[in-house]
Amino acid sequence: MKKYDAVIIGGSIGGMVSAITCRRHYPEKSILLIRKEEHALVPCGIPYIFGTVGSVDKNFLPEPVYDKNKVEVMIDEVTDIDPGARCLSTAKGEEMVYDKLVVATGSTPIVPPIPGVDKKNVFAGKKDVFHLQEFLDKLKVTSDLVIVGGGFIGVEFADECKKSRAINVKIVEMLPHCLMLAYDEDLCIVAESVLKERGIDILTSQKVEVLLGNDNVDRVKLASGEELKADAVFLGIGATPDTTLAKKAGLEIGPTKSMQVNRYMQTSDENIFACGDCTEKVSFFDGKPSNLKLGAPASMEARIVGANLFEIRRANRGVIGVFSTALGPNCFAVAGLTERAAKEKGYNIVIGEAEAINRHPGGMPEAEKMKVKLVFEKGTGIILGGQISGAKSGGELINAVSACIYNEMTADDIAIFQMGTQPALTASPIFYQLVNAAEEAVIQL
Repeated sequence: MKKYDAVIIGGSIGGMVSAITCRRHYPEKSILLIRKEEHALVPCGIPYIFGTVGSVDKNFLPEPVYDKNKVEVMIDEVTDIDPGARCLSTAKGEEMVYDKLVVATGSTPIVPPIPGVDKKNVFAGKKDVFHLQEFLDKLKVTSDLVIVGGGFIGVEFADECKKSRAINVKIVEMLPHCLMLAYDEDLCIVAESVLKERGIDILTSQKVEVLLGNDNVDRVKLASGEELKADAVFLGIGATPDTTLAKKAGLEIGPTKSMQVNRYMQTSDENIFACGDCTEKVSFFDGKPSNLKLGAPASMEARIVGANLFEIRRANRGVIGVFSTALGPNCFAVAGLTERAAKEKGYNIVIGEAEAINRHPGGMPEAEKMKVKLVFEKGTGIILGGQISGAKSGGELINAVSACIYNEMTADDIAIFQMGTQPALTASPIFYQLVNAAEEAVIQL
């Protein structure tokens, strides 16, 4: 029975990053990564298979990183973990002993119990090459696509599927607006207008009642009684943690039904760590459980795991929640608490907003409007969150907002933030949106 210093289960972002981080911090250790898939996909890149990149094989995670970091990779499925003996077994009959174990089994798409959901041509965002290729092939002969769910996954799939096809795309969303769990209403309305301009129909405050057809789906019936024509249906309503292996091993499961961990990312067994979508998360703001499932927190947790495997070096302060998406030429991004979420948590808040061209002068190539909205706690002036819409450069600027939140900067701190500006790359130092939004809030404070 072979022994490894560290064994990592899962080959997506959490598994890959924890393996690389472990190697950087512990160059002498033996590391084995076990994954089920022959090729691991970039999770957040899955919608772009259906438009921008155009094929499944262009969305694989890079393989050479393992050789470079001297990480052994095994294509197999772990079926059992024995925490007492510190050993595990696989579907192919392999057995091995570990000193430290990382469980990064991720999540699986939610498939709701809608009657007819088992019909052919009903798809979800599975991290499975064959499933996604089947969906891609089906779209070649699809005239009407119905997407169930108007969150990030749903709107990105809608936008990408529409890019290079003469296809009717409809989004069905239960809430009053698409993206409403992530953004304030004003930003949701702007995002919906972009989708509509691109020829995508949006049906909000609507619920799917049944998927109709014989063997193949051909219609979607709503609770209102309306029926939508559908050659294919995509389910984009979120994901559920994959904790099958953890439960089998007797590891503690937390309030959001993910693996319970401490702030060092240890599970109920001190020799087993966990990270990514299968792991419990708490909010950076109040320490309460969070259902957030994103690649960025998975990477952050994995860097903590990799550093802590053989010596505690890092701690997790909780998830801030940094989202961004691109719809057409527009960025929609958020970090931390929205105005609505801050009020729901009981904060007394002040809002600062600023809009300007993202280049200077405005006649520069790629000049586009970008708006920044910042949320501050009124008593302390500390930033709680921010939203950005407009130019795609907002996808990077939102990370600066996240850094401000993490370091608990005040509106005054941000107003005198020393930014680097350049005509072809950024807004003018006079109209730089981040500092001007903060300055507006300072006046109110």
